[in-house]
Amino acid sequence: MRLAPMMLAAAVAAAPLTAPLSAWAQPTMTAPSVTPPRTTPPAPPAVATPESFAPLARRLLPAVVNVQTSQTIGGPRAGRPDAPEIPQAPPGSPFEELFRDFLERQRPGQRPGQPPRRAQSQGSGFIIDASGIIVTNNHVVDGADEINVVLQDNTTLKAELVGVDARTDLAVLRVKTDKPLPTVAFGDSDKAEVGDWVLAIGNPLGFGGSVTSGIVSARGRNINAGPYDDFIQTDAAINRGNSGGPLFNVQGEVIGINTAIVSPSGGSIGIGFSIPSNLAKNIVAQLRDGGRVKRGWMGVNIQQVTEEIAESLNVPGGARGALVARADENGPAAKAGVRNGDVILRFNNQDVKEMRNLPRIVAETPVGTEVPMTVWRNGKEEQLKLTVAELPTDLQAAATAAPEQTRPGAALELSGLGLKVSPITPEVKERFSLRDEAKGVVVTEVAPGSSAAERGITAGDLIVEVQQNRVSTPQEVREQLERLRKQNRPSALLLIENGQGQRFVPLRLRAEGGSPG
Repeated sequence: MRLAPMMLAAAVAAAPLTAPLSAWAQPTMTAPSVTPPRTTPPAPPAVATPESFAPLARRLLPAVVNVQTSQTIGGPRAGRPDAPEIPQAPPGSPFEELFRDFLERQRPGQRPGQPPRRAQSQGSGFIIDASGIIVTNNHVVDGADEINVVLQDNTTLKAELVGVDARTDLAVLRVKTDKPLPTVAFGDSDKAEVGDWVLAIGNPLGFGGSVTSGIVSARGRNINAGPYDDFIQTDAAINRGNSGGPLFNVQGEVIGINTAIVSPSGGSIGIGFSIPSNLAKNIVAQLRDGGRVKRGWMGVNIQQVTEEIAESLNVPGGARGALVARADENGPAAKAGVRNGDVILRFNNQDVKEMRNLPRIVAETPVGTEVPMTVWRNGKEEQLKLTVAELPTDLQAAATAAPEQTRPGAALELSGLGLKVSPITPEVKERFSLRDEAKGVVVTEVAPGSSAAERGITAGDLIVEVQQNRVSTPQEVREQLERLRKQNRPSALLLIENGQGQRFVPLRLRAEGGSPG
């Protein structure tokens, strides 16, 4: 399955109305009739297919534009800011020519000895302000040296890039014009329901001004395009060149920006994705005002609450919320009292239904706002207040190398879990390349086929907590497990740390001495 970024097309095919059933002729004589009791409630009346989308298309088409971009390909590192430099070989060395020939071949569209050339591409966009403000996708204009916008009447205007946001794949352009331009307005994407009619208008395959129709196929799709995925899925035809175009409801409001399709061939197969307008509106407003986006940040590492984790923590309602694996000690969450092991159930009066909802909710919260939040801790809800900070630009911390899995000597066996553990000694620290400040208990051996092995626990990992209680010796781990067994708890929740960070892992408990796994 290939995911191809693109925009949505415009004209919608009209579907015929279903002919009404003929009424039965009335008999000349009537007899008493008995109305049978109704056993099921009547079905809601079906909404008829629109007879034509033509009036809507006529109104919307003038506000949808063709975005044309060009960039230079070729020349030293042209169009490839990340291209590797030619290694410095001794002058006259045969490797000097070899390196040069190889790297020249890696430059797309450029063959050795050819002069630089111009590459062109096309996408779509829509006008939201009569003064010339246009919304499109970031990937439509990314790397462009020149951007032009073509209106429906074929007027071409030079466009200025106001700002982009790669995380949501949005961009804002500005054109100068001596007359007001036709516009469209954002609608409320939260009101769009699965089955609602939608129109897509754009520039598929360079044909321009094309309209397609379909329905909302699904909501809240995660296609792994970014941390804030919440796409509207539609079966309206989307093809190359539709990227950045609008997805309209039948009121003519923009409820989405067409961005991607799933296709084995690159053409439409009826699976397209649009950025919801309610996510885009705030981003676009910030790009218009300052050219950059400020996102809210709370300073936590989180993970999904599975059914087993929910069972371990007695979370009411099952698997929901976001489990805090680590709260940054200098972040807003820690300052607000959030602890490792808390389950965040609500943030800023919005339910956190699953882990991936939380980053989007926090990011959309204005920086500096104090918001309420509800966490599940020690078997009950706790109410906290958190002041949202701005997302730092340097959150990508370099991960340390994974510890070497070397079999140590004697260690305490946790046979019910299929683990052997050891205290952090100088010898163990050296064997597993542990940090000097490492705390907890070291896993020295994992039984093959055990539940611990299936959960990805490996030798060299640290057990930091058992059921949200800190442990520093193997005996403390065993004591915590025995306490849980006496409470007839089916599983234990371990906080595991390794070179990739911390995460909670639920493990099924077996009787001490039982078979591991």
